[in-house]
Amino acid sequence: MAVTRNTGSENRWRGWGALLLLPILSACSTLPGSHAGRGDDDGPPSVPVDAASVHDAVPRVEAHSPYGNPTFYEVDGRRYYVLASSAGYVERGIASWYGAKFHGHRTSSGELYDMNAMTAAHPTLPIPTYVEVTNLRNGRKVIVKVNDRGPFRSNRLIDLSYVAAVKLGITAEGTGLVEVRAIDPAAPPQTAKVANAPAASRDAADLYLQVGAFVDRENAERLSQRVTSLSPGAAIQVREGASDKINGPVYRVRIGPLPSVEEVDRLTRKLTSIGIVDSHVVID
Repeated sequence: MAVTRNTGSENRWRGWGALLLLPILSACSTLPGSHAGRGDDDGPPSVPVDAASVHDAVPRVEAHSPYGNPTFYEVDGRRYYVLASSAGYVERGIASWYGAKFHGHRTSSGELYDMNAMTAAHPTLPIPTYVEVTNLRNGRKVIVKVNDRGPFRSNRLIDLSYVAAVKLGITAEGTGLVEVRAIDPAAPPQTAKVANAPAASRDAADLYLQVGAFVDRENAERLSQRVTSLSPGAAIQVREGASDKINGPVYRVRIGPLPSVEEVDRLTRKLTSIGIVDSHVVID
């Protein structure tokens, strides 16, 4: 099924028993690992799981794990800063999943990875954090516990356990467009709802690759012209918008809407080859 399409996080590292050393490190850590990355040899379990019988993770108040929460760490030359709090966290992006290859291996929290449990990996949210993940294409929702680090592939937001990916309906494609929203376990519970039923209304979930943001429109236009040849079939947009950090308009250069995550990955590689390394996914 997804063995040849599970392209979400080839650059993740798993089996981080050495992460148990993190508490003695002061501020920075380069995450060690026994796995150089994930490839097409990962996939679903050999025995099918009844995903419908697996319930969402139940949010509860927990202290931050002593493992997996350094101030920042580095993987493949990139630095990741762990958030001090998950309060108010809402992001949209690309979800991937990981499965049998890492089943039973130790996660960044020290817990063993169970591909049939409702968990996930995230590069910067505190461990643990409970999040609601919504598939923007079909409206399905799940609640998972973030207990691991990753994914470390460009333009990936979250790596779901196999069963969570099944419940969201993204295993066949290997990736999905999602919204990730942190849950406050201390807040009063919301009215119960069927997490895996398609929503009555869904977002359009158009996929863009943003390659730059400028306060000077001329600079934005120059970058737009520079990247036009990379994607002849896609529109290059210069959008004017506001910013929380800058007074006045900001001009954002975006490619899209794009037809697939594969096209995002192709363009990201091309942009990197010409020195544009800060592109990121935007879902509108």
